Amino acid sequence: MQKRKKGHIIIGDIVEVISGSHKGETGEVLKLVPNSKLVIKGINYKYKHLKSNKNKTGSKSGEIKVIEAAIHKSNVKLSLNSNNS
Repeated sequence: MQKRKKGHIIIGDIVEVISGSHKGETGEVLKLVPNSKLVIKGINYKYKHLKSNKNKTGSKSGEIKVIEAAIHKSNVKLSLNSNNS
């Protein structure tokens, strides 16, 4: 098993948020986003309001979608109980 480079976070790692409103929470990295950001499972939820969409086949009511927004990688650290070390 290879040793990983210090500070590199990959998909599947368990990370802990070290600053911001979610400080102290841990979660799994789901996705890496350009500009040094990550999407973490269960952290930093945002609400997207969708308008109702009427078309010929029928009407679709508006809805509120809950999505996980990205966090900058400088605000997280690898957790000690990470299984991918």
